[in-house]
Amino acid sequence: MTGNTPELRFARAADGVTLGYQVFGQGPVLVWLPSLSNIVAQWRVPALRAAYLALAQHLTVVLYDGRGTGSSDRRIDLADLGVDAHLRDLTAVLDDAGIRRASLLGYYHAVTTAIAYAARRPERVDRLVLFGGAPRLREVMGPAQTQALLSLVDQDWGLFADAAATAWLGWDAASSGRWAAESFRTATTAPVAKAWFAAARDIDVSAEVERVRAPTLVLHRQSEEQMPVEVSRRLAERLPDGRLVELAGTTPTLFIEDQATDLQLVIGFVVDGRAGPAKKGPAKERPARTSLTPRERDVLRLLPSGDSNAEIARRLGIAVHTVERHLAGLYRKIGARGRADAVAYALTENPHNI
Repeated sequence: MTGNTPELRFARAADGVTLGYQVFGQGPVLVWLPSLSNIVAQWRVPALRAAYLALAQHLTVVLYDGRGTGSSDRRIDLADLGVDAHLRDLTAVLDDAGIRRASLLGYYHAVTTAIAYAARRPERVDRLVLFGGAPRLREVMGPAQTQALLSLVDQDWGLFADAAATAWLGWDAASSGRWAAESFRTATTAPVAKAWFAAARDIDVSAEVERVRAPTLVLHRQSEEQMPVEVSRRLAERLPDGRLVELAGTTPTLFIEDQATDLQLVIGFVVDGRAGPAKKGPAKERPARTSLTPRERDVLRLLPSGDSNAEIARRLGIAVHTVERHLAGLYRKIGARGRADAVAYALTENPHNI
């Protein structure tokens, strides 16, 4: 480590794209594959920093920024963001770091990268840990909540970052949420993010799932509105050596809601293949919504559209100061600290019940 974060190294992919990466810890190698990332900024997220340091006590951890993001080359071909491009990035980092074999942590977008690499390069993969994705990425991008969140990329990049951090980290992660939003905001630009998500809709590695020989742990925590458990269950069943573990809670991320359990599962599986059962507990309670007035519900429904208070006022045919009054009321009732919290609340609640 240099200072408070590991040394930043650089690899070069076969097509000339430069990739920033870090290596730290000791033990079997675990590569945490990226989606939209900024590995330097992510060390400032308290929950992630704690997870990195805990993993490093047992594993050699590799983090890297994918092309167009974080410390990696931002000058990229936006038409070349399919799975082959992501495999070039992974190969470049492994080769530059001198790593012959590793376990892969595929997270959301990177689940397809992990599956494809394990299928095509089995001699280089020990185990897979998969969370939040599917062989056909369009399948996990379909829920209305996800679509509403992604629509903010074009409309308001800052609001997208804030809402994504709140929605994905949960309501009780204020300190982590603030820094996570900053890491999202600085990970890339809106045009690159838009290109990433557009390319993701066409990524499909379904034909390669049965070719994966590496033991695979599929973890699931999302609520039904975020990603139904059937998606993770189908993936685990199709993998020749796959196992599904449903994690307690509903916060759609790892190492936040129940960090100790998540770490125990991931470390145990990567080190020696252990995957003890994680009992599925009750969902965390959300602020009650029954006290919202009809007009507060109207305002709440419009927040994810990215409209300003003036635009919401025009759409509802009311005055701007009336919108502001309704916002203050609904913030108080749902426990929101501000607009981003309210957007995340609107996205994570069933729209028909708001």
